[in-house]
Amino acid sequence: MKAGVVVFPGSNCDRDAAVTLQAVTGHPAEMIWHGDTDMPDCDLIVVPGGFSYGDYLRSGAMAAHSPICRTIVEKAKRGVPVLGICNGFQILTETGLLPGILMRNASLRFICKDVYIRPERTDTIFAAAYEAGKAIRIPIAHKDGNYFADRETLDRLDGDGLVAFRYCTEQGEVSDAANPNGSQRNIAGLYSENGRILGMMPHPERLADAMLGGVDGRPLFQSLVNSIH
Repeated sequence: MKAGVVVFPGSNCDRDAAVTLQAVTGHPAEMIWHGDTDMPDCDLIVVPGGFSYGDYLRSGAMAAHSPICRTIVEKAKRGVPVLGICNGFQILTETGLLPGILMRNASLRFICKDVYIRPERTDTIFAAAYEAGKAIRIPIAHKDGNYFADRETLDRLDGDGLVAFRYCTEQGEVSDAANPNGSQRNIAGLYSENGRILGMMPHPERLADAMLGGVDGRPLFQSLVNSIH
């Protein structure tokens, strides 16, 4: 699997994503500059976390108008898998590839800690190596992770099985107490309608090596390697 990682001014998780991808795939990831209008053929595009353009205007709003994002949208519409992590999730909503928006955390504070999330499905290219409903531990680090959409959109996401992950307790229980940022319906990640795009606020690349204190994030990348040929 050949993966490309997009680099924006202010990205700070691009290298983390690249290191994880190389460890799982055995091949170096292609680093793709935000100002480019073209990119090499990739089996997976990763839009990493960070603070693209300093989070001016809204988180991800300026990055969504970068030249490379037009190419990402085109490739995504042709079915190329796209993974957006944290700021990458924000960028994907700003481009319209995923519905809803990411607002300021309910606490109005930056949050950096480990949380538990629950995979809602395991029949996707991103989550096949997980066990549905079983909580996994993943770090978060964001100020604008509060997912919001209108009720019609939320009902559609639930009805069509497009919620990828929900914040939960260590036992897998979805509750207000387990919601770190106020996201509606405890949504921590979403799929596109065709299941080829995933946006998520938690950082699986930050817990994908035992030396980092855990490997609960690694199955996400292993799922992609096993699914994409």
